[in-house]
Amino acid sequence: MSTHVAAPAADFEEHRPRMFGIAYRMLGSAAEAEDAVQDAYLRWAAADREDVEHPGAWLAKVVTNLCLNSLTSARARREAYVGPWLPEPVLTADGTLGPLQSAEQRDGVSMALLVLLEQLTPVERAVYVLREAFAYGHREIAGLLDLTEANCRQLYRRAAGRVAADRAAAPEPRFDADPERWQSLVETFLTAARDGDLARLEGLLTADVRYVSDGGGVVGAALRPVLGRGKVARFSIGVLEKFASGLPVSVAEVNGSPALLFGEVAVLLVEFENGLVSTISTVVNPEKLAFLRRQLSHS
Repeated sequence: MSTHVAAPAADFEEHRPRMFGIAYRMLGSAAEAEDAVQDAYLRWAAADREDVEHPGAWLAKVVTNLCLNSLTSARARREAYVGPWLPEPVLTADGTLGPLQSAEQRDGVSMALLVLLEQLTPVERAVYVLREAFAYGHREIAGLLDLTEANCRQLYRRAAGRVAADRAAAPEPRFDADPERWQSLVETFLTAARDGDLARLEGLLTADVRYVSDGGGVVGAALRPVLGRGKVARFSIGVLEKFASGLPVSVAEVNGSPALLFGEVAVLLVEFENGLVSTISTVVNPEKLAFLRRQLSHS
């Protein structure tokens, strides 16, 4: 009897982290990524594994195609979404999305990049994720997507070009300081906002800072991004008054960036440019925090 037949669950579990990593980057949703991985398991359990020469490639192909199907329906849901849409936050210090040791790896799961990937077609997004995040070769990607190698190269060039153009229009600087440095900056921001110290808070923000809130129409949040140092400083103080009173606040790494966790009801991510806060993203939609709440319960 083949090893694959004898130990299907063990084979599957070996490849689960990569499948979840692909699915999350494809979908921007941890819950949908878990569903895709579970669907992949059902197909794996029903498959004749005598015909499966390389389980990793077989499973990557299945989960990628499940995600392509999901993205088609997700686009319509996101067009009807109330207010700004942000990806579901994921705690990343424990390796849930793979190793994030370099600025490029952290950037690959950042809120900013995942929002940009929403602009790509589903197949462009698949090629970009497989190439950029998992270093698949164009020939491998062609096999996973049933496309020609030349078509995959063309799709990748188009996707990478669109991402680069969007970043040039709204540069998203990488923050490559050590964790103690960014923890100190985040705590300084938190203290100034909690104290209502408007002048000090404004001094921590870039002139063109933006604040994006995702409440999904379930929880009250700004329906449009808040722009500019003065407006963002005042808005941040208001948000801290609302969420920080009576809630435990902790600093964590979320999507490769420093973040503040307000109990289990809000996540505030901070991105920096030259030591100043350039972008603040807040997720308060409780449906989007379910995965993170489970991570916290296990930690």
